[in-house]
This record gives sequence, C-alpha cells and structure tokens, in this order.
Amino acid sequence: MTKFLLTVHVLVAIIAIGPVTVAASMFPAAARRAAAAPDTGEDLATVRVLHRVSRVYAGVGLAVPLAGLATARSMHVLGSPWLITSIVLTAAAAIVLGLLILPSQEAVLDTLAGTGTGTDTGSGQVAVERATTARLAMLTGVFNLLWATVTILMIVRPGSTTGA
Repeated sequence: MTKFLLTVHVLVAIIAIGPVTVAASMFPAAARRAAAAPDTGEDLATVRVLHRVSRVYAGVGLAVPLAGLATARSMHVLGSPWLITSIVLTAAAAIVLGLLILPSQEAVLDTLAGTGTGTDTGSGQVAVERATTARLAMLTGVFNLLWATVTILMIVRPGSTTGA
C-alpha cells in the first residue's frame, strides 16, 4: 500500500503543481503584453487561460498534501523533522498561492478586462502597474522556491534509509 500511496503522491504533485508553477510564472509577462496591446484579444485570452490554469490546478493540488500525509502515515514518518518542515513549507506555498498570487492575478485580469481599477493611458492602453506585475512575479518565485525546497526534502529525506 505504501508504494501505491507514494506513487499517487508523486503523480499528483507532478500533474498538479507543475502546471501551476508554469502558468503562474508566465502570467506577469503575459499581463504586461496584454496591457501594452489591448486591441488584440489574443493577449487577454492568454492571461485568462493562465489564470484559469493556476486556479484549477491549485484546487487539484490540494490532493498533494493529502496523498503525502497518507503516504507518511503508512511509512511511519509523521514525526520526522524533514516531513514536518515539508508540511510547514507546503502550507506556506498554499498561503502564497491562495491568498496572494491568485487574488493578484484576478485583480490584474479585472483591470485588463476593464472591470478593475486600471486607468486608460489615453492611447488605448490599460495601465497595469509594472510594480503590480513585478510583485506578482516575485510572489510566484517565492511559491516556486517553496515547492522546490519541498521537492528536495522529499528526495533527500535527511535520515533516509535508502542509502542514497
């Protein structure tokens, strides 16, 4: 059963977290392009798709810690420091994504769609603050770094008996 749970945990992590990290990383630059060329609906559509991917796969990503906890329980490592650290970092990544990245993406998308607080520059361009997209890129980098750290902990597992 442990091998099955571990397989599910790894597959869900790859399938769920991978798309979120890529889509969230691409979002700030796509938003800047869409703001610079509002006449092309294609750029706005790209931003919408990236946000949808981020949002949907964030929901799917909830299965990662659930499968991980089930795996850890079957392996009898729930009290291991590396696992507790991974749980804390996973919770931090979830907070960054759910409370900072996704709402910021939504605000940028609302501005680009003309329903937010963005301003028209007079040339038909929508003013999406560079600081907003830079902050969003930084938050996404933090999210990605948290997941990379969790991944390393899952592979290296201090005190592992794998001999690796």
